[in-house]
Amino acid sequence: MSEHVPAPAVMPLDREEWRKQINLSNFVNSYYQYRDVVSCGDGKRILVIGPGQGLDTAVFKWLGYDVTTFDIDATFEPDHIGSVHSMTMFGDKAFDVVIASHVLEHLAIPYLDIALGELARVAKFAVVYLPVAGRHVQLRLIPALKAIDLSLHFDVRNWFQKPDGVTPRYCSGQHFWEIGMRGFRVKDVERRLAQRFEILRSYRNHDWPISYNFVLRAR
Repeated sequence: MSEHVPAPAVMPLDREEWRKQINLSNFVNSYYQYRDVVSCGDGKRILVIGPGQGLDTAVFKWLGYDVTTFDIDATFEPDHIGSVHSMTMFGDKAFDVVIASHVLEHLAIPYLDIALGELARVAKFAVVYLPVAGRHVQLRLIPALKAIDLSLHFDVRNWFQKPDGVTPRYCSGQHFWEIGMRGFRVKDVERRLAQRFEILRSYRNHDWPISYNFVLRAR
């Protein structure tokens, strides 16, 4: 890899303080992860990449899943330490589902496709959540009728913003790219994912609009 491409590293923030923060979005995200994992079948072996505050891990363990955690940062006390682009400690299809929620945007572009290959290698299915660029306005209609929940999103962003792929310019220097930026529209990301996965479902999270979610089957 070129010396001009930053290698994956820990987040540039007070990680001990961040680890203590629990927000409503954490609970919303955990629910959607559980729902998407269930849609992948009956498999109980899960790899959680980027366990964060540990809520997702606790929920899945409580529900009877066999959970392994993986992170580049020892602060979060993962079972295994390393970067998602190199998970050589795990065998092929060692897990039923791998979860990477708001993880891949922390990778410079040259590492991204390698990481996707590793996700497809270590598990049968993948649940991948990514941040949506910009500021968001949501209009939502829930008329108290069964199964009706309508949402309309407006994203305020620089539509011509194009990441260079090797400079972490976004989210206080934590993200190299985000959904909606040039080269990373939903269709662009789906094309990239489709090289390694069959896309079973992709959707905007109505309860946490900054997240765009993908449910994938490894090819």
